Amino acid sequence: MNTQDFDFYLPEELIAQTPLEKRDASKLLILNHKTGEMVDEHFDAIIDELEPGDALVMNNTRVLPARLHGVKPETGGHVELLLLKNIQGDQWEVLAKPAKRLKEGSVVSFGDGRLEATLIKKLEHGGCIVEFSYQGIFLEVLESLGEMPLPPYIHEKLEDKERYQTVYAKENGSAAAPTAGLHFTAELLQKIKEKGVKLVYLTLHVGLGTFRPVSVDNLDQHEMHSEFYQLSEEAAQTLREVKAKGHRIVAVGTTSIRTLETIGNKFEGDIQADSGWTNIFIKPGYQWQVVDAFSTNFHLPKSTLVMLVSAFAGRELTLQAYQHAIDERYRFFSFGDAMFIK
Repeated sequence: MNTQDFDFYLPEELIAQTPLEKRDASKLLILNHKTGEMVDEHFDAIIDELEPGDALVMNNTRVLPARLHGVKPETGGHVELLLLKNIQGDQWEVLAKPAKRLKEGSVVSFGDGRLEATLIKKLEHGGCIVEFSYQGIFLEVLESLGEMPLPPYIHEKLEDKERYQTVYAKENGSAAAPTAGLHFTAELLQKIKEKGVKLVYLTLHVGLGTFRPVSVDNLDQHEMHSEFYQLSEEAAQTLREVKAKGHRIVAVGTTSIRTLETIGNKFEGDIQADSGWTNIFIKPGYQWQVVDAFSTNFHLPKSTLVMLVSAFAGRELTLQAYQHAIDERYRFFSFGDAMFIK
């Protein structure tokens, strides 16, 4: 298949720039991939799509305020760093802008010297390895100096940092939010739990590769970025029991899907506690191992995320659902509306 097969026209005004005041007030398009039926609802209606005994699987990663604005002390030149992943200790892989201003040994200062980064090694595509020096606890310093790394298609300033976190965000490490989870409130999750649905958490730290467009025409030539995932023994045990009793595993978002399917592939359909790095590319023709239904936001044209949805619902039906969402003025991308696909 070709990348162009997953293209569609999206009016720019449908790209959500700010979150709604109420998380679960978003629209929800319910898509039955077996019958092709589409129903327009609001997000809190997701509870009616979940059955007692199902497992709702959520990614509890927490987004780091990973965008830092600093200066080179010797020149005063502005440098922006975007933290991607922790290598070891205080060494991080980052994206630097403008990268050409930096060479090995260059120092960038943030917050009047409260935090400094020394460039250890340059990588491809503007990437670098830097080592940070600071007083105190790194995450606290980062919290006070860093900005949320909002996607490039969001141009409005985010007033409340917590609106780019899920209400269950716990494990620090993401460069982007698992946005399908942004619609849930603590109250809605409590109602879902009271209905008899198991709430299960895993971790996948979302990398910036999520936003990178596919740059090749032939999908077989596309290389996925790697992201770190973790599933605990307790979570794996719950999911095995749910499957054994004939109930569904319902994933919240493509990051939860990628983790569950990575583990399913690794253990031949079984669900085991596991951690590691995944670069799984789920596209049409993929044989599903674990996930029975899922919620997700509306994604970028020609993105690997649209391809993932198409692997479950079929390309033609997925594009029909997207056209329906456009016609009905759904909001798209990170702060946009959601789909539930069953």
